[in-house]
Amino acid sequence: MSTVFNFTFVPWFRSVAPYIHMHRGKTFVVGVAGEAIAAGKMPSIAQDLALIQSMGVKIVLVHGFRPQVNEQLHAKGHEPRYSHGMRITDSVALDCAQEAAGQLRFEIEAAFSQGLPNTPMAGATVRVISGNFITARPVGILDGVDFQHSGLVRKVDVAGISQSLQSGAMVLISPFGFSPTGEAFNLTMEEVATSVATALQADKLIFVTEVPGIRLRPQEPESEDNPIDTELPLAAAEAMLKDLPHTNNPTDVAFYLQHCVKACKSGVERSHILPFAVDGSLLLEIYMHDGIGTMVVDEKLESLREATHEDVGGILQLIEPFENDGTLVKRDRNEIERDIEQYTVIEHDGVIFACAALHPYPEAGTGEMAALTVASNAQGQGDGEKILKRIEQRARNKGLKSIFVLTTRAMHWFLKRGFVPVNTDWLPEARKRHYNWNRKSQVLVKHL
Repeated sequence: MSTVFNFTFVPWFRSVAPYIHMHRGKTFVVGVAGEAIAAGKMPSIAQDLALIQSMGVKIVLVHGFRPQVNEQLHAKGHEPRYSHGMRITDSVALDCAQEAAGQLRFEIEAAFSQGLPNTPMAGATVRVISGNFITARPVGILDGVDFQHSGLVRKVDVAGISQSLQSGAMVLISPFGFSPTGEAFNLTMEEVATSVATALQADKLIFVTEVPGIRLRPQEPESEDNPIDTELPLAAAEAMLKDLPHTNNPTDVAFYLQHCVKACKSGVERSHILPFAVDGSLLLEIYMHDGIGTMVVDEKLESLREATHEDVGGILQLIEPFENDGTLVKRDRNEIERDIEQYTVIEHDGVIFACAALHPYPEAGTGEMAALTVASNAQGQGDGEKILKRIEQRARNKGLKSIFVLTTRAMHWFLKRGFVPVNTDWLPEARKRHYNWNRKSQVLVKHL
């Protein structure tokens, strides 16, 4: 094994570990568009879902079947019919839907049953359970249009799904529901996945779709200057929906976004829109800091706040690499615990990505900003600026007139942000007594 591989794989694997710990025991509802299956993506999606489940995540998989039903209809000489954005399911369309669902369930179960050596499925044992978990009601007649066997979700069998998940199985749900009289109704994958996620109060609802996510400016064409908005607060998503035309076309921006918003407003904290065209998009979204698609959240996940004693371990883990390479002065746990109220942190999804401390010297009207650290995999995203602004605000609140830093390597970063170099004689007497002459740190001051 090459040394280069060691140096790339080991840090990467360690960086993934916090997300593995965080997601263990959580419940994800994954809606896979029928187009993804038609494009031949099911084997790789199954491999990724099996891997995610092996790391302790409970998974409900809801499959779509729009193109498969349409293919069956065309084979029988019938044209698909839609109204109000929903399929009109006559008896022929219902037969086609049942045939497509049966075929897809067979294909999906086969994908999870693979176990060839030297493949991601080697040694994986994924038990797939499916059943009549959805009670449906008819859409009925809308504006004079009879939707016949098209339905809407009336009730989700939460107890049945939860029991299956607790047994270690993956639950597979087709977009079908049954009335109390046993009548079958054709549903949409998006509504079923949203309803199941809401009923279970799942930790995530994930759509694996044709669209790559939501663009920062959804009305403008796709380009490098208009990248994917990786994190969209619920309020912003709702505002965006108001400006977008209502749509039932799966490739339109608003189509999946409306379901994400509905889920988030109903208690599912995180909803994701991912592209099936990108291999491994599920893994990239779940186990990487910024992900690859768009995540709609009912609160801003990135929390800038004052630290508590529960953050001591995260702060130590964050600053350790920078202490080891000499960027930071080494601090022991007792020192951080003693001064924890002086620390500010940025936490994202339960992981500390940035921190700094403000040690006040009120007698001199100044304070030291110490241990300013941003995780190496999150640098360049403005977290250092956010921490600096919060420290400045904390200093003003304490009536301090300036803040100062001691640095050996980041002098230019501070100069760009309004700090000026001063002689060590400028330091408050209490700090001057502890100045490390061996490090010869630069002293920089910013007047507030």
